[in-house]
Amino acid sequence: MRRNGKGSLMRPDGLPESSSWPVVTPLSPSVVYASETPDALDDQYEGRAQGFTYSREGHPNAEVVAGRIDAMEGAEGGVVTGSGMGAVSAVLMGLLSSGDHVIGGNQLYGRSLRLMAEDLPRLGIATTLADPGDVASVEAAIRPETRMILVEVLSNPTLRLADIDGLAALCKARGLLLVVDNTFTTPRSFRPFDHGADIVLHSVTKLMAGHSDSMLGYVVARDAALTERMRVFSVTAGLTPSPFDCWLAERGLLSFDLRFDRAEATAAALADHLAGQAGVTRVLYPTRDDHPDHAKAMALLNGHGCNMVSFELDGGRAEANAFARAAQGRLSFAPTLGDAGTTLSHPASSSHRALTAERRAELGMTEGFFRVSVGLEDPAALLQVFSDCIAAATAN
Repeated sequence: MRRNGKGSLMRPDGLPESSSWPVVTPLSPSVVYASETPDALDDQYEGRAQGFTYSREGHPNAEVVAGRIDAMEGAEGGVVTGSGMGAVSAVLMGLLSSGDHVIGGNQLYGRSLRLMAEDLPRLGIATTLADPGDVASVEAAIRPETRMILVEVLSNPTLRLADIDGLAALCKARGLLLVVDNTFTTPRSFRPFDHGADIVLHSVTKLMAGHSDSMLGYVVARDAALTERMRVFSVTAGLTPSPFDCWLAERGLLSFDLRFDRAEATAAALADHLAGQAGVTRVLYPTRDDHPDHAKAMALLNGHGCNMVSFELDGGRAEANAFARAAQGRLSFAPTLGDAGTTLSHPASSSHRALTAERRAELGMTEGFFRVSVGLEDPAALLQVFSDCIAAATAN
């Protein structure tokens, strides 16, 4: 113990002694952490004592965020990464080896598809895409060297439901790992471990953090040994999250349930509103009776529908441009989701632009197709914005 220039006691870390404590988690940006002795450092590295050494290997703010998401997912020991794709990479590159084979859902997030199509094969890991809503098609893709199946509960951006229960039974029977990306649904509406998943991952950047100012991912396995392998890969590959982003994300997590429920209710209202608009040819929302996976959604998601709505304008790129222009200053046209404000995404020019037009058409993404991430605006005002933008597109 030492004293500062005013005579007050100081802790070894330079902070003043206090009998009270902050109600907000302190931001800990330090890259390095000091230890008392080499023996004390050994104790930390060998698991006999809890502590931090070098922030690439972990830091307090990441541990706080991981603990909060663990509680939401019914998990233990989750790993926070610098982005959602960091979490995907920790799974695929941390657990698979050259000669292995992985099956992915055919409507994964665009960068997940690109990782599977371009990077994994370059490293000797074979990949196949299949419809996660059709267990038979997934089973037909299994090879002797298959090790895992990676799916999203709700596909991005067409909001189709994976048959998680069927896939879990298949994986159990065939000795495969079932990896579930729970970003769209979140544990508010679906907990993959309760349905037999082996690994759960998130882009925390999206709904969980919720303010478009923090980029993080999260991954955890039911088997602690698998989680440790992913953690070690993340540390080695430098997938470390920023303490500041973790600090911001914790703030978002504190209001997550309230934000999710508000945005979900508005999304359901928007979906019904869009379905009644001239100039809209298709609306996709899981709880609507006309959704192709409605029965599955009601059973799997406990009546939830999430904050995402997808719809298709009658027309092509010209109508899409007119809609986006009319939205300027009222909606953010941006390739993201989960912000406090509603954002509008056009998959053909953003998340799925790497696919051919023919391949996008096969998946149901035309030039008039939009994905909406519904935010926290006044619902009535938001519906009016969409009415105005659709009118502008129709008049194009």
